[in-house]
Amino acid sequence: MVRTLLVRGLLTGLLAGLVAGGFAFLFGEPHVDSAIALEEAAASGHRHDAGHGHDEPGTDAGHGHGEEAVVSRPVQKAGLFLATGLYGLAVGGVFALVFAGLRGRVGPRSDGRLALAAAGAAFTAVVLVPFLKYPANPPAVGDPETINDRTLLYVVIVLVGLAAAAIAVATARRAASADPWVRWSSAAGGFLVPVIAAWVLLPGVDEVPDGFPATLLWEFRIASIGTQLVFWAAFGVLFGWACDRAAARSAAPAGRVAPASSS
Repeated sequence: MVRTLLVRGLLTGLLAGLVAGGFAFLFGEPHVDSAIALEEAAASGHRHDAGHGHDEPGTDAGHGHGEEAVVSRPVQKAGLFLATGLYGLAVGGVFALVFAGLRGRVGPRSDGRLALAAAGAAFTAVVLVPFLKYPANPPAVGDPETINDRTLLYVVIVLVGLAAAAIAVATARRAASADPWVRWSSAAGGFLVPVIAAWVLLPGVDEVPDGFPATLLWEFRIASIGTQLVFWAAFGVLFGWACDRAAARSAAPAGRVAPASSS
């Protein structure tokens, strides 16, 4: 059964990744192009001010995302689908293994509903919680010298989100016999306490340069979180549909046999 779930997770993850790639291509890439144009305009102005086109060693003169980049923008856009497809494969495989462990141990009992609930919980824990603390930024935003620190902070907040989700599930299971309001309130508290503590204790990161268009930054971030939302919604629906379809198929022979045996 684990092998079957793993195959379903890989296939549905790949499909959901390609769907998310289409969303990112339509709604995210135009904002990336705009941010790259701003970055290159700023770099060009810096070089002009520094020496009328004479680049200084050790500066970002060789850095670029556009025509001067090692990988051109058209190739980057085509590679977007490869990246989201591989992301879907990896996430789908991990999700299927976790789903196999949760199946039959936590509610909902229906595989389809459990898949949707688990996908929603995963989106909240590993995407929404980190995004609210450290939202995605387009090119031209962020100091290259702080990338290691920012990466470490992002990993920490992802781990906090996963731990908070695990605490919420464990709390709900422990209060399974209690009133539903008490049960779900306890689970919500178990999730929110570590998340709020992390939001308060972890340092903020604000490296948006002065004059960067607020509208462009907002639209890029909406497209970024939208891509993840599309992925997890598509994956949860596809994986849940595949599980329910398999369950209906396995139950069908018993349903056909029952009337014949009663006559």
